[in-house]
Amino acid sequence: MRDLRLILLGILLVLASLQVTTSHGDHPLSRIAIDKAIFALNENAYIKSSPTILGLKGQNSEWVTVEFSSPNPSVDDWIGVFSPSNFSAASCSAVNRRVYPPLLCSAPIKFQFANYSSPRYKNTGKGFLKLQMINQRSDFSFALFSGGLLNPKLVAVSNKVAFTNPNAPAYPRLAQGKMWNEMTVTWTSGYGINEAEPFVEWGPKGGDSMRSPAGTLTFDRSSMCDAPAKTVGWRDPGYIHTSFLKELWPNKVYIYKLGHRLFNGTYIWSQEYHFKASPYPGENSLQRVVIFGDMGKDEADGSNEYNNFQHGSLNTTKQLIQDLKKIDIVFHIGDISYANGYLSQWDQFTAQVEPIASTVPYMIASGNHERDWPGSGSFYGNMDSGGECGVLAETMFHMPAENRAKFWYSTDYGMFRFCVADTEHDWREGTEQYKSIEQCLASVDRRKQPWLIFLAHRVLGYSSGTFYAADGSFGEPMGRESLQKLWQKYKVDIAVYGHVHNYERICPIYQNICTNQEKHYYKGTLNGTIHVVAGGGGASLSEFTTLQTKWSLFKDYDYGFVKLTAFDHSNLLFEYKKSSDGKVYDSFRISRDYRDILACTVGSCPSMTLAS
Repeated sequence: MRDLRLILLGILLVLASLQVTTSHGDHPLSRIAIDKAIFALNENAYIKSSPTILGLKGQNSEWVTVEFSSPNPSVDDWIGVFSPSNFSAASCSAVNRRVYPPLLCSAPIKFQFANYSSPRYKNTGKGFLKLQMINQRSDFSFALFSGGLLNPKLVAVSNKVAFTNPNAPAYPRLAQGKMWNEMTVTWTSGYGINEAEPFVEWGPKGGDSMRSPAGTLTFDRSSMCDAPAKTVGWRDPGYIHTSFLKELWPNKVYIYKLGHRLFNGTYIWSQEYHFKASPYPGENSLQRVVIFGDMGKDEADGSNEYNNFQHGSLNTTKQLIQDLKKIDIVFHIGDISYANGYLSQWDQFTAQVEPIASTVPYMIASGNHERDWPGSGSFYGNMDSGGECGVLAETMFHMPAENRAKFWYSTDYGMFRFCVADTEHDWREGTEQYKSIEQCLASVDRRKQPWLIFLAHRVLGYSSGTFYAADGSFGEPMGRESLQKLWQKYKVDIAVYGHVHNYERICPIYQNICTNQEKHYYKGTLNGTIHVVAGGGGASLSEFTTLQTKWSLFKDYDYGFVKLTAFDHSNLLFEYKKSSDGKVYDSFRISRDYRDILACTVGSCPSMTLAS
């Protein structure tokens, strides 16, 4: 009871300080006017949760049953999940024109309506929910609100629920290192450098293990650019650790686990994971790549259902997990978690993709919902990142970029070379990024790595999405103008984008003209680059224009992802799969010899040589 009184006192202090704020961005949590909440505890209402201790067997995810009762039930009643359990009683300063102080600094981390599992709640006043909780480095409490999302009245608060070790290392994310035979392992914990030494214990399957130290990063509220990340969306991110596993043998399976050595000599361990090291660049073997954008996260328990704008993400995640033995590397090309300034959502995203990211390299690109904020140095001055301005994505995931704040990079995987652009920074000719992109394209040896792939979030090529068609550009303005001569000169095979939430495949193309009339089986030189939009990872779908575009070969208004399979140096299979069933709905093959890549095409060879 004493703990409950302390919780209620904290809530009372918060609610007493609240005035007015406005909804911020597209995130479901932004729809809750938590600033207008009224302290209206009812002694005849209750909410209780069980079990109270989670993770007794070392797991970082567990289901909790929440039971509740209200003497005045309504269909608008809802349950908020708060962490830390006592809510924050701090107030935040207004930092832009869209918010007004003082503000509550703790939005719920998720919510659900009281009648979700109990359709008769309005009549009986009793209900229950089963909610999936993940380890987020603090305890939890559950609050029953009446008055709907816009005029919430706090009716009851539950007991505390906590993981047995909230600081435990969790959610490892693998990524390619700067060298082909290096793997980076990044994870999250509650242990700072003053409490423990982080490391990875790893070694070849069946062989001796070794330990590699990890670096530690974190950030505070001042690192955020603006609200809601600085205010209602702020939550302590814990500590982000990255270790570099080097001198890996090609294709060898390695076992690893995350460790923290506390300064009292105690060791804290994660569960055991495994991965297969990358093939040697140019190696002739079966290699399989998955690419998609704009996935976000969703809740398996159905919570945060207000506008359901990422309901495809669980299906995409499920299909990748089911097919994981036939996937070697994943590229999530922007709009990663759609946290939009609600930092708790990054934990929930990394938990969702953990089965994938802990087993194969999970490479990301920067999107508008990670980076964009006015005056922050992003190429676009919108507010899509919710005040994160790249800090979360660039810290939570470690990519082989020269500078984390400039999130472009190249990476090799066997017969593939991937050149990953950062569309939220200037890519135009003469810029630092343009030069880096050209270096990536020009430096690949096509005899060894024939499959040259360009990846970016925004559509720098072609799209029939309505918002691109409306301004007549059919792609990001200035995108093709600056980059198409590079794609043509260096014979980029396929360029894949997100941002538009659908699937579309374009013919091999240069300067708006299809260079090859084939649709499903390309033999010899393409004479242009095949552009693909694969933005249907999970966020709400985007409409196509009714205008007929001659260069568009296949469109699908649905959720899905693409898969590239390189059988050898001469044969590549492209497949588009729906997230709903994992079946192939569009495909093509490329079959060619090395001399086909050497052959001149328009814009790819000088007009005059000494030989001529």
